Amino acid sequence: MDPLNDSLFDAQGLETPAAFAAALAPAAEPGHFDELRGRTSPLRPPSAAAAAPTAPTLALAKAEVAADDEAEATDAPPADRTEDAEPLTPAWTQFFEELGPEGFADLPRRALSLERQIRDNGVTYNVYADTDGPQRPWSLDLFPLIVPPGSWAQIETGVLQRVRILDRVMADVYGPQTLLQEGLLPAALVRGHPGYLRQMHGVKPPGDTWLRIAAFDLARGPDGNWWVVSQRTQAPSGLGYLLENRLAVSRQFPQAFESLQVQRLAATYTAMMEGLQRMCPAGSPPHIALLTPGPYNETYFEHAYLARYLGVTLVEGNDLTVRDERLYLKTLQGLRPVHGLIKRLDDPFLDPLELRPDSTLGVPGLLQVIRAGNLLIANMPGSAFLESPALLGFLPALSRRLLGEELALPALPTWWCGERAAMEAALPRLAECAVKPTYPGSTIHPSFEAVLGTQLDQRALDEWAGRIIRQSDAHTVQSYLPLSQMPTWSHELGPGRIAPKAVMLRVFAVNDGPQSWRVLPGGLARLAGQDAQIASMQRGGSSADVWVQTEGEVDRSTRLAPQSTPASLQRHRAPVTSRAAENMYWLGRYTERAENTLRLARLTLENLSGEDQFSRPLVAWLHEMALRNALVPREVPGLARQQEGARAAQSRRLFERALIAELGQSQNGRSVGFNLRCLREAAQAVRERLSQEHWNHIVRAEADLVRRCQEQAGESGEGRYAVGATLRTLEATSAALAAITGAQTDRMTRDDAWRLLSIGRHIERLSFLASALGAGFEHGTVHEASGFEALVGLFDSTITFHARYQQRRDVASLVDLLVQDGDNPRSLAWVTHTLRKRLAKLAGSAPDRLTALSYELPNPDEWALERLCDPAPAGQYGMLMQTLARCETAAYHVSDAIGVRYFTLTFETVRSVGA
Repeated sequence: MDPLNDSLFDAQGLETPAAFAAALAPAAEPGHFDELRGRTSPLRPPSAAAAAPTAPTLALAKAEVAADDEAEATDAPPADRTEDAEPLTPAWTQFFEELGPEGFADLPRRALSLERQIRDNGVTYNVYADTDGPQRPWSLDLFPLIVPPGSWAQIETGVLQRVRILDRVMADVYGPQTLLQEGLLPAALVRGHPGYLRQMHGVKPPGDTWLRIAAFDLARGPDGNWWVVSQRTQAPSGLGYLLENRLAVSRQFPQAFESLQVQRLAATYTAMMEGLQRMCPAGSPPHIALLTPGPYNETYFEHAYLARYLGVTLVEGNDLTVRDERLYLKTLQGLRPVHGLIKRLDDPFLDPLELRPDSTLGVPGLLQVIRAGNLLIANMPGSAFLESPALLGFLPALSRRLLGEELALPALPTWWCGERAAMEAALPRLAECAVKPTYPGSTIHPSFEAVLGTQLDQRALDEWAGRIIRQSDAHTVQSYLPLSQMPTWSHELGPGRIAPKAVMLRVFAVNDGPQSWRVLPGGLARLAGQDAQIASMQRGGSSADVWVQTEGEVDRSTRLAPQSTPASLQRHRAPVTSRAAENMYWLGRYTERAENTLRLARLTLENLSGEDQFSRPLVAWLHEMALRNALVPREVPGLARQQEGARAAQSRRLFERALIAELGQSQNGRSVGFNLRCLREAAQAVRERLSQEHWNHIVRAEADLVRRCQEQAGESGEGRYAVGATLRTLEATSAALAAITGAQTDRMTRDDAWRLLSIGRHIERLSFLASALGAGFEHGTVHEASGFEALVGLFDSTITFHARYQQRRDVASLVDLLVQDGDNPRSLAWVTHTLRKRLAKLAGSAPDRLTALSYELPNPDEWALERLCDPAPAGQYGMLMQTLARCETAAYHVSDAIGVRYFTLTFETVRSVGA
C-alpha cells in the first residue's frame, strides 16, 4: 500500500474499510454521476457553472482536477477534501467491508493475481493496428460495476421492450412494410442503408423471431437514470468476455460476491440454448454451430470460449457447405447436417454468391438455405440498419405504434440529418453533441469516427457543419452525455490507487422461445482510458465485471447436466471439422519439419567447423541435405565441388554465412524460422484445442529464435557470423521444440484430430529420414567414420547405437538400428508400423485390421536384414535403396490421399452423417 493510503488511515483514524475507501477515493469529475457515492459530483464553482455552456464547464472541471493533482504532488491539502469523504452507497459500503482482515493492503496482491489469471487463461483481444502484434491480453479492472436491484429493474424492463420493438420493425421491413408506408420510418434511411438486404424480403424465420441476441450500450447520466446510446444486432460481442470477467473477478472477492446477492448468469445461457434447440428445423437433437471469421478476428478468443461454454461446434466458413438447400459441416466422418448457426461475422460476409463476392469468410449458398427455412440463424441477416444511430430518434413513435406503450428506457436525443428539419435543429447544437456516421463501417457511404463537439474549436465545428450540409443523410447528431464514473484500481496515478473512470454498460437480451426474450443479469462494462470520455476497447479502454444484485433468491443453476447419459455425453463430443483436422495435420508436419531442419543445421555447422570438414563424402551429403531442406538458397556456392585450399575454405565460409543468415528468417526464408512461423500459424488456427502452456511454448520458440538471430547479427557486425553463438541459439530452440513435442505427445486427448497430428509428424519423419539415409549411401558418407556418426546423429540415435554396437561401423549395424528396429521411434520400421496403425484407427477399422490407405505404405515385416545389407549390384545396395525410395514415395502418396479423403471431402462427395 502506498504511503498516501497509510497516512490517510492513521491521520483520520478511520476504522472501517468503507470509511477508508470514502476518504481515499476521489469523487467523479464535476457534472458526472459518481457510481461509488450514488450522486452527481457538483459543478465548481457554482457561479461559473451556471453561466458557462457545456464545453467550458468541462474545461473548467479538468483544470480543477489538474489543480488538485498539483496540490497533492506538493503535499498541500487538496481543496474540498471533505467532499471526497462522503459516504458510499450501501452496496459499495458492503463490498469494501467484505475485503477481509487485510483490507486495502491486500488489493495489490489481488490485482496481480487477476492479471496473472487473465494471462494464464490466454484471454486476448486482438487489435489490428497494434504495433506490438495482433494479440494483447484482455484488459480487466479489479473492481466490478455494482448495479442495485431498483436500477436493474429499470434496465431490464426497458431492454425487453426495445428488443420487442426492434424485432417487429425487422419483421415489418422484410414483410408488409407498413411502417415505411405510414412514414414512421423514412424509406431512404432503411432501403438506402447498405445493411438492408433485399434478398431477405418475404422470409419467415423459425418462431417468427428475427432477433435472437441483441446488445444495448447504456450510459448513466447526471440525473442518475440510464440512457440508451447505441444498439447492436448483427453480431454483438461480449457474451464470452463477460463470462471470463465474472469468473476472474468473483474469485478475487468471493465473500463480497456472496453477501451482495449477485445474480448468476448460467440460467440465462441455458434458456437461450434451449430456445434455439426447440426452434431449430428438423433434427433430433439439433446440431448448432458458432460461425467465426477465424483466429485473426479481434474477438476470436470470445468465439472459442463461448463455443466451449455453450457446447456448440466452432466453425469457419470453409468448414461448411451447402447441398440441396441444406447446410452441412465437413467432418472427418463426412457431411453432418447443421440445424442452427450462431454467427459472429457481419452480414456482408455471409454469402459470397449473393452479398460480397470477395468474402472468404462465409458460405456460398447460405442465404438460400435460410430462405428455404432449413436453418435457424442468430441473428437473421439484414439487421444492420437497426444498428444505425439514426434509428434511435424514431423508436418513441414506433413503440407507440407497435406496442401502444411509451419507451421505458429513453435514448439520447438523436437527429438524423437526412431530414431537413432535424438537420436544422441539430446544427446549432453541434458544440454540445456528438457527430456519428449514419452508416458506420459502410464501404458505400462515407464513414468516420464519432467526434465530440465539446472537443472541437469553432473552426472545426464550422467544417463539420459544412460536411453535414453537403452529405446530410450520412450524418447523425446525438446529444452528449457525461458518462458516469465508477471506481477502478489504477496504477496510472501511482503505485495502486482508486481512480474514477467513465463507464458504459453493454447488456444483452437473448431469445428463449418464439417472441420471448430475457435479459442477461449482468453485462460488459467498458471503461474509458485515463481522462477519456469514449469507452472503447479499440482505443485502449478496459473492461469490468457487472454485478447485478437481486432482492430474491439467487439462481444457482449451472450449465452442467444434473445426470449424464450416454446420449448426452455423445452430444458433448464435438465433431472434428475438416479445417481443424487439416490444421492439426500440418501442425504435426511443421513441428517435425522444424525439428529436422534444426537438427540438420546443428549437424552441418558442427561438422563444417570441426576436423571432419575435409571429408568430401560428408561435405557432399551435408550440402545436398541443406539444399533439399532449404537451409541455404540454391544460388549459394556449393560445398560439393572438388575444391582445395583457399577456394574450399572460402566456399565453406560462404555456405556457413548463408546458413546462419537464413535461420531466423521467418518471412522470406525457408529454414528453421520459417518452419516455426508455419507451426505457429497452424497452431493459431486450432488455438481452442491447445493448452495455454502449449501455445506459449510455440509463440516463444519462434520469437526467441528470431530475437537471438537479430541480436547476434547486430553484435557480430556485417559479414561476420559466430558459429558458436549460433549453435547455442539452436540448442535453446531445440529445448523449446522438445517442450512443444512433449505437450503434443503427453498432454493431448487421443481423438481423431490428435491422430492426424501424429500422422503428419510421422509422414514428415518418414520422408525426411528415408531421404537422408538414401543420400548418405549415394555419396558414400556411411563408409567413413565421420559420415557414419553424422547419419546416426541426424536420426537422434547416437546414444542407443553406441550402447548397443559400441565401436562397430558397419552397414549391417546401421541398417539394423535405423531401418529395421521396431523399438527405435526414429527407425523407418517403427515409423511405418505406427503410420499404418494410426491410419487404420482414423478410418475406424477394427483392432489389428488395416485399411486400404495403410497398405500404401511398405510392410516392414517383409524387410530382411540380409537382403537390405547386400551391396549388390556393384556396391550400390540396390534392395536398400529401393526400400528407401519406396518409403519416401509412399509418404507423399499417403499425404495426398489424406488431403482428398479427409480435408477436401472429394472422395465421397455426397455421403452424409445423420441426415
